[in-house]
Amino acid sequence: MKKILIILFTVATSYGITNAQKPGVVISDAKGWHKIGSLHADFQKETDEISVLLADKFAALKLKIEDAPINIKSMKVFYEDGTIEDVTANLPFSIQPPGESKVIDLKGTERELKKVQFTYSTVNNMKDKKAEVELWGLKTNADEKNKAKTKTSESYRK
Repeated sequence: MKKILIILFTVATSYGITNAQKPGVVISDAKGWHKIGSLHADFQKETDEISVLLADKFAALKLKIEDAPINIKSMKVFYEDGTIEDVTANLPFSIQPPGESKVIDLKGTERELKKVQFTYSTVNNMKDKKAEVELWGLKTNADEKNKAKTKTSESYRK
């Protein structure tokens, strides 16, 4: 009985690990576009998300699509402070590969992202390919600019 429970636990744990969404890990704070993460849109799920870890401050986002067309129904950005921004209005309904969405400016300056959630439908294609969706984020280092301005203005006051 004990062996069966251990086997079932092991199978359940490994299933959860293999099906869990890989988080996007960004380690650079350099200015410019950074690939946050990617996912394969399949015909079985309609909602996916990419969690963002480490250097998670971005001013804008965009999607790049490869392999197959996809229809984006909605896209929500979840911030570390608990707020959620629905950026669906900024997206085209359908993106053909190889292609990308227009730049999606986030409210405020650079903001700390927790995750980005997509609701989509894959477009039937003759080869039954799955769309590869890449999430890219723009770092402007706005905080660095503000710190530099503050230091400069403080030095003039002295």
